[in-house]
Amino acid sequence: MAPEPDAGVYVMSVAADLAGLHPQTLRLYERRGLVEPARTDGGNRRYSEADLDQLRRITELTDSGVNIEGVRRILELEARVAELTGALEQARLAATAVASRACRKK
Repeated sequence: MAPEPDAGVYVMSVAADLAGLHPQTLRLYERRGLVEPARTDGGNRRYSEADLDQLRRITELTDSGVNIEGVRRILELEARVAELTGALEQARLAATAVASRACRKK
């Protein structure tokens, strides 16, 4: 069974290798608030698949010339768009349910 996408399973060195980055770069990204790996009780970082996806997205943006602050803002906006998309879908489902009940009452 595969781990949950948000489960922190990779130590920093493995996560850095998988993301194609230096471990120090992962520390920098964490300090700048771009990625937030889970921590063990002993304080060691554990990166999830979702964290690795985030690191790959950061690399994509920085490789295209976006600075760290720009990356942070883009990631915030992308998260907000995803949140609003989910809310919109919930509203659509609710509206469809209301319309369906209204049609059945006629």
